[in-house]
Amino acid sequence: MNIISIQNNLGLPKYKQIILSIEKAIEEEKLVKGDRLPSVNKVCLAFNLSRDTVLLGYDELKKRGIIYAIPGKGYYVKSVEITIKQKIFLLFDELNSFKEDIYNSFLKSIGKNVQVDIFFHHFNVPVFQKLINDSNGNYTKYIIMPTNLIDIAYSIKTLPVGDVIILDQTNPDLKIYPAIYQNHQKDIFEGLVKGKSRLNKYKKLILIFPGFREPLGMKIGFEDFCVEYDFESEIITEFTNREITIGDLYIIPNDRDLVRVIENARDQNLKLGNDFGIISYNETPLKKIVANGITTISTHFEAMGKILAEMVLKGKREQIENKSSLIMRNSL
Repeated sequence: MNIISIQNNLGLPKYKQIILSIEKAIEEEKLVKGDRLPSVNKVCLAFNLSRDTVLLGYDELKKRGIIYAIPGKGYYVKSVEITIKQKIFLLFDELNSFKEDIYNSFLKSIGKNVQVDIFFHHFNVPVFQKLINDSNGNYTKYIIMPTNLIDIAYSIKTLPVGDVIILDQTNPDLKIYPAIYQNHQKDIFEGLVKGKSRLNKYKKLILIFPGFREPLGMKIGFEDFCVEYDFESEIITEFTNREITIGDLYIIPNDRDLVRVIENARDQNLKLGNDFGIISYNETPLKKIVANGITTISTHFEAMGKILAEMVLKGKREQIENKSSLIMRNSL
């Protein structure tokens, strides 16, 4: 018990005094990896504390990865890296250049003394559920990208409600959580409105929408625009064995379909931006130069990572809609 010190007149919450005491004991090598901590009951009796107070201190150390619990046996030192003040669980859907931009911006902005563990669910509900379940209680923050997965809100709600942040897509089932998200329905509608003067030269707007990974709001926003501005339109799930008709404009969320459309146009000797048009979704450096420039509707991924870090560091509990814009190039 001599590793823990509690003072009634210190002006510091007692659970934090427990944390500081254990950190100091590790720093002075009075505790080393594998050592057992005083039991919750012993700390309660020694300092006349409630179980909740002691558990609050131990749980925070557990979330930071400094200690771990063995049911029925007690708490043990897991790591002597006490400089880690935040341990963050980051769950992405998949790794691509857009997510890499968010991730790198987040790491740059979050600062030192923070450990970020990144995981991927690959749009697989059982994988999503297992990752959430396995991580529960081991992190100070849980940043989760739920995408369009169905029936996963109940898994997220098993986590400490004050430690969760939703990233990229949210929905009414997750409205209790702070979020930094894209409004796909609004983004595509407003992007098309901004480019309408150039869209008028095309006969038909075609959205390639597989519907597996793409947000439903994208499809709704496209349909709303075509109805409101009286454009002939079509939604297809894939671009295979299809001829491009002069006067077509393709709106393409997936970069694999973007490549297929450009290759087909080359085989048909069609000129992009003249015979047909393309609007891609999500900006990448290559789209500045491919086919003399591809027009994109894109959110600002680096800004998303920066805002996310600010939410973690400042404990913000807002729902923030990330900005999007139409980047006009020769393909339109």
